[in-house]
Amino acid sequence: MSEAAINTQELGEKIVQVLKTIYDPEIPVDIYELGLIYDVFVNEVMDVKILMTLTSPNCPVAETLPVEVEEKVKSLNAVKNAIVEITFDPPWTQDLMSEEAKLELGLL
Repeated sequence: MSEAAINTQELGEKIVQVLKTIYDPEIPVDIYELGLIYDVFVNEVMDVKILMTLTSPNCPVAETLPVEVEEKVKSLNAVKNAIVEITFDPPWTQDLMSEEAKLELGLL
């Protein structure tokens, strides 16, 4: 495995750790465990793109949550740039939540 591949993988893991510190204000579970993060892309030059969704299109934090995600990811030293793309395809459902999140919310 090339050094770049290792670095992008390590950075991807660090990004996930950061995402686990961001919470949906209405649900006491972080956005990663909630299943709001669909994908994290890191290229060779350490630009990051995060594909995420919201629990609903009229989510009260639709304006602020993506900005918070972008800022926290950009705060990692290795990240050159970060953009967050919001999608509603596929729409978020409770099925996307981790077992841990479902347990936390009493859904199991």
